[in-house]
Amino acid sequence: MPRRDSEISGVVAAVPTIVDPNHQPKITEFIHHCKWALDNGCDGLNILGTTGEANSQGPATRKSIMKAAARDIDPSKMMVGTGTSDLEMTVELTRYADKLGYAVALVLPPFYYTPVTDDGILSYFKAIDNALGTSDIVLYLYNFPALSGIKFSVQLIKRMVEEMPNRIRGLKDSSGDVHYCKEIVEAVPNFKVFPSNEICISEARINGFAGCISGSVNVTGPWAGKLWHDYDGRNLDSQLVELKELRTAISSVPLVQAVKHLIGLREHNIDWNIVIPPLMPLTESQKIQLTEVAQKLSYI
Repeated sequence: MPRRDSEISGVVAAVPTIVDPNHQPKITEFIHHCKWALDNGCDGLNILGTTGEANSQGPATRKSIMKAAARDIDPSKMMVGTGTSDLEMTVELTRYADKLGYAVALVLPPFYYTPVTDDGILSYFKAIDNALGTSDIVLYLYNFPALSGIKFSVQLIKRMVEEMPNRIRGLKDSSGDVHYCKEIVEAVPNFKVFPSNEICISEARINGFAGCISGSVNVTGPWAGKLWHDYDGRNLDSQLVELKELRTAISSVPLVQAVKHLIGLREHNIDWNIVIPPLMPLTESQKIQLTEVAQKLSYI
């Protein structure tokens, strides 16, 4: 029976991948930041997701990052993006993640042959489940319709959990639709739902969310972690206001690039500003927009 991912909840950082000018990962710096995030408010890590530019990296590169992270960090605290546009590679990466001990694989829907029906999506995930056999790893669905073009309907999620109850265990939602997340919680018992905005963390327990998976908590982790762990009915409005201001300012420019730029300021390492095409680095004016954020974070 697949393992239960009981350790993954709370504030989860969707970790960016630092690369060199040839777009190869800089493993030492990557691991250093992962450990910083876990030491500064984050309860878990999501590597090789959208923030990690996974879909701009080949399988060999992704495996090298997965192996290094599992070697230096407790893999039970990590989920890893293994979804691709083809079934074979998704299965291969997910099997590799299981071999390394990852608790969760975060899997995109099959996004190329659109429109795709709910039955088609279900058959895709059943094929993954069958290929994994008795592997321990569980799957989280990655709902990001703005990029994938596909939304997991609540009814489909119910069907998937009913047919694969020990494999399909949660969902990361990057649509920004909190009502949708609430619908899933109400419709599917014991199913972990993670919105992608840490602002939701202040009401996560009220709404039944398992926490959040966010790119910006790579820098706002200390604030988000306080809201999650100090919640006991006390008034934390001042911390929430500050967190909202930080998140709004960070997302006023492209989020992946903003997070990488801010980490680079903290680490005094300009390579954090490098992104993989087709992404483009921040302009100088966009960097200036983040000056106040960097000052609030005490990065400059």
